[in-house]
Amino acid sequence: MTQNPDENIAGEPLGARGDTGETIGATSDAQNPNLEKDPEEWVSGNDPMTESQKSYLDTLAKRAGEELPANLTKAEASEHIDRLRGSGS
Repeated sequence: MTQNPDENIAGEPLGARGDTGETIGATSDAQNPNLEKDPEEWVSGNDPMTESQKSYLDTLAKRAGEELPANLTKAEASEHIDRLRGSGS
């Protein structure tokens, strides 16, 4: 099915639900580093890491042969994930 460029994905005219034309997801801006907020600036950055972060970080750390504390904050976990992913893991 081909989408009419004047309609949203539900087939409604653009603006029918207050659409502003802004999008989220896989756009060219998704790779813009200026749009990324430093984990240290997150409102919830000092909260304990999520179970998803803990599981993913555990996998990455094992692959890298590293041990990390299990009581990291969300921000700290995110920084370690970024670091370990960037190191070719």
